[in-house]
Amino acid sequence: MDTKTIKLVQGTFEKVVPIADKAAEIFYDKLFDLDPTLKPLFKGDMKEQGKKLMTMIGTAVNGLNNLEAIVPAVQNLGRNHVGYGVKDSHYDTVGTALIYTLETGLGKKSFTPDVKNAWVEVYTVLATTMKDAAKEVELVTPDEAKPWWKFW
Repeated sequence: MDTKTIKLVQGTFEKVVPIADKAAEIFYDKLFDLDPTLKPLFKGDMKEQGKKLMTMIGTAVNGLNNLEAIVPAVQNLGRNHVGYGVKDSHYDTVGTALIYTLETGLGKKSFTPDVKNAWVEVYTVLATTMKDAAKEVELVTPDEAKPWWKFW
């Protein structure tokens, strides 16, 4: 990931911070519009969930200058999301909702094709890291789920 990509993403996220609550609302509205089956995965207060989302995105965006340092946290996030019922295919839907949110929240003047490409690149790297970590959990889970008394 080059410095131009990082600067574009960090610069545009600074513009999202003041509208974080609205951005989270736009994101989840779009996410559930794209795939209503995802709604049951979110059982808590959606305002709180939105704050967690924006905090997580902010942490990732701020860590792009030292990607290796945030990889373990991103991997943990991917592993944890397996327990919430997140599937590999959901990452594409989340990516679509994220790009829509940024375009809607920032407007076409700020959300240029270069900015879009930068966000897609960053999201792809982070989502791939999460999905790869999730697969590790999925590979281990069936054996761990067996009761101890079953030997077959």
